[in-house]
Amino acid sequence: MFLENTNTTGRIEIIVGSMFSGKTEELIRRLKRARIANQKVEIFKPQIDVRYSEDKVVSHDANEIPSTPVTSSGNILLYCTDVEVVGIDEAQFFDMGLVDVCNKLANRGIRVIVAGLDMDYLGNPFGPIPNLLATAEYVTKVHAICQRCGGLAHHSHRLISNEKLVVLGEQDLYEPLCRYCYNQERNTKK
Repeated sequence: MFLENTNTTGRIEIIVGSMFSGKTEELIRRLKRARIANQKVEIFKPQIDVRYSEDKVVSHDANEIPSTPVTSSGNILLYCTDVEVVGIDEAQFFDMGLVDVCNKLANRGIRVIVAGLDMDYLGNPFGPIPNLLATAEYVTKVHAICQRCGGLAHHSHRLISNEKLVVLGEQDLYEPLCRYCYNQERNTKK
């Protein structure tokens, strides 16, 4: 795990996995611990994500923390003048500039904690996440439980027919699947 040392320089921590794997739950846990430590915390999410709340980061288990919705990654820098920890949820929905933003913040000595899907519904790397994985000091990959076999799931399988890359939804639109069950499902649709 992490050794909490406030004398270190900034860093990027990234939490990735499929839908329903606990990414946001882990992000909220880390941010609440930072607040308990009396650190100045700012939390951001993409403005398009209004599934549970317009101005809170909310986990599937209904844990929540206030956040600032932003339209682009560059806006995050405008809010980070006097902060020690920055949290960013649903990072896959941000533009590629998020990587530069996170690096600028970390270079200022800020701890940056990012959560997001590492793969889209087709199993491809998603948005700025691959580049964030490459630049982060700490990477945590969390897994859901496969809805078909009970194994470790790391794919977000879309249950509806829609070719758009971004379709916001919950368990009515997505299910977590392991590699084997995901490939079985994809092969039946060909």
